[in-house]
Amino acid sequence: MPQHVDVEYGEFTISSDPARLDIEKISGVLEQTYWGRGRPREMMRKAIRNSLAFGVYRRKEQIGFARAVTDYSTYAYLADVIIFEPFRERGLGKRLIQAIFDHPDLTGIRRWALITQDAQEFYKQFGFHALDHPERHMEIRHPNS
Repeated sequence: MPQHVDVEYGEFTISSDPARLDIEKISGVLEQTYWGRGRPREMMRKAIRNSLAFGVYRRKEQIGFARAVTDYSTYAYLADVIIFEPFRERGLGKRLIQAIFDHPDLTGIRRWALITQDAQEFYKQFGFHALDHPERHMEIRHPNS
């Protein structure tokens, strides 16, 4: 079972405690994104249950979210990273990513992955880069499942 960690940042808290997550709010916000559009809420609930999820909060209000899909040893996939409007442009996204990387159950991960359509520059500051050998990577996609 992963450890629950809280990181304070001014008036904000980043927490890996799943009891704090507002799944309905998360689902509603993600439904408005290019990557979460059409994702059924039950699918989102299951994805969160089976990931190490992080919420960003101002007091009790959830204002951000991300999750790591991981084996806690060799691989982690960073997914659903979002800071809700109007809380963007305050450095919270950077703090969220750093809190994920610093989580004691995720230190030492050998390979981190993510897929983004438009935030490559943001993630480069954390060391992400295009695949060294894209010809080695394969996938099966079931976009409507």
